[in-house]
Amino acid sequence: MDYTSNTLLLAVLLFASAVAVNSQDSLCKSMVETNGYVCEEHKVTTQDGYILGVQRIPVGMTNTTANRPPVLLQHGIFMIMDLMCGLEIIEAQNLAAYWEWTWAQLANDDLPAMYDYIHNQTRQKLYYVGHSLGTLLALASFSQEKLVNLTKSAALLCPIAYTSQTTSVFPRTIAKVYLAEVRQIMKLSSVGKLLEGICHLPLIDCSNLVSAIAGPNCCIKPPTYDVVLNHTPQSTSTKNMVHLAQMLRAGNVAEYDYDDEGENKKHYGQPTPPLYNLTSIPKDIPLFIGYGGKDSLSDVNDVKLLLDDLKDHQKDKLVLLYRDDYAHLDFIVAENAKNVVYDPLIAFLRTQA
Repeated sequence: MDYTSNTLLLAVLLFASAVAVNSQDSLCKSMVETNGYVCEEHKVTTQDGYILGVQRIPVGMTNTTANRPPVLLQHGIFMIMDLMCGLEIIEAQNLAAYWEWTWAQLANDDLPAMYDYIHNQTRQKLYYVGHSLGTLLALASFSQEKLVNLTKSAALLCPIAYTSQTTSVFPRTIAKVYLAEVRQIMKLSSVGKLLEGICHLPLIDCSNLVSAIAGPNCCIKPPTYDVVLNHTPQSTSTKNMVHLAQMLRAGNVAEYDYDDEGENKKHYGQPTPPLYNLTSIPKDIPLFIGYGGKDSLSDVNDVKLLLDDLKDHQKDKLVLLYRDDYAHLDFIVAENAKNVVYDPLIAFLRTQA
């Protein structure tokens, strides 16, 4: 297979997966079919009324119709589908009328809806592969023992859970300026507009936004990096960024804090937002965790806090992959990622078949 084209696809999925569900140029047509893959568009409605776009790649370039287990990618990895599996890709929510969400809503509503839809279609347990925020959705769900019975194994690349040690300028700036107040005053819904203002703050250099946010990448070829830059930054809600900034300041993993006891009681039945106890993740769920020494978003020290929560995990159910030279995006589009990341990841998934 042409590894270069697949590397470009990975960058596209990471940065361009936030496509409006009513877009004329669907992800299938614009990014997947043009690279030689069969692609199906699906729509899933969550219990809170969001309509999610899902792309399914039922076969790889070999065009085999063999019965293969489903793998759900949250900002995912195309290479797996040529080797062993059917593939589902989640589109992030990106309609202007639907910006009032955070990652907790994605974990509590969107992810279960996706799981149920895919399980009903395939009647099989799922493999989950997440990168960055996609890992937080899984960790939060697993800590509440949700979706565990429908998951064969999970691969988590550049895990985001604890964030207080991050060295990334962007999230630290957001936490410092108390984005909740800025959001309320400026009525900003998407982070794209917010970035325009932050990039003009003193000591903030947005000339290389990718490295400023995610860390200095070691191993991304210029053509691939061009694709990354063409899709950076991708939108998310400012409410989601407020939530992540709250976690950075508090040093925990918790529900969104409405900064009002009455509102918190209304939503949670208690004056403070509930914590996610990651030590409650079942000890026997197979986990593959990959992280890098140059990653400023998923900082090594924060990952160590997560691993401390997993210290009692069954030893044969936890596989760790550490690369001292890798930053956040290297795990997705580095020129040597096939050998360094994907081959071990796929070997791990195969052991759980």
